[in-house]
Amino acid sequence: MTARMGCEGCKNGEALGFEFAMAFQPIVELPRGRVWGYEALVRGPAGEPAHQVLANVDAENRYRFDQACRVKSIETAAALFPRGADLRLSINFMPNAVYEPAACLRTSLAAAERTGIPRENILFEFTEQEEIRDVGHVERIIEAYRRHGFITAIDDFGAGYAGLNLLAKFQPDLLKIDMELIRGIESSHARQVILSALVWTARNLDVTLLAEGVESEAELTVLRAAGIELFQGYHFAKPAFQALPDVPILATTAEPGAAARVSPHRG
Repeated sequence: MTARMGCEGCKNGEALGFEFAMAFQPIVELPRGRVWGYEALVRGPAGEPAHQVLANVDAENRYRFDQACRVKSIETAAALFPRGADLRLSINFMPNAVYEPAACLRTSLAAAERTGIPRENILFEFTEQEEIRDVGHVERIIEAYRRHGFITAIDDFGAGYAGLNLLAKFQPDLLKIDMELIRGIESSHARQVILSALVWTARNLDVTLLAEGVESEAELTVLRAAGIELFQGYHFAKPAFQALPDVPILATTAEPGAAARVSPHRG
């Protein structure tokens, strides 16, 4: 009942009752020495941390908040992205906040059409930090998003509720490796073995790996040696409030001829 009420609230344009804005953190593709895209991160209207905004989200408004975040992310990115740039926009969403996948995509589709950001450049990622109450429902969400041309990802992979069991049930386009696995990987044999297994698994499932939370050159060296090409973290840039941060490291890391393997229209 609450889900239906929330969905109706989105459709009827009910106000949230609080304001928020977006910050952006780059995702870099090191072999090509470029910014591959940006993740949109919720902030308060004056740059307050995300937890202050999320403290206002409850069962009654989470559906409207989820929809409002998507629209705000797309509209803000469209204003910031250079015209004609081949950049992906990564948007977090709440799987448990999606009542009916096709209906809940309408505002995202309309915002993409209105702003001119191609659907195939929009990445929806859901986090394992939120308990998945209905895996079949998430499968239907992924299928619906793919039908409309969007890219899909599991965030914080290796943490939270599901892990490999979730990956066994459905395969998104990307897996974002949780930062806890990455932290200190240069001195941890166990972490390196697990990383190797993830690389092998992802390759055989035709899924692209993205290492998030990278904070040091030592971590980056191990990750690159394992074959990972997409990265995110403070080692490259911190999120910038309503702006696109510079990524100085890209000037020294390009390897001509390589490219990330992302297949947003995989079968």
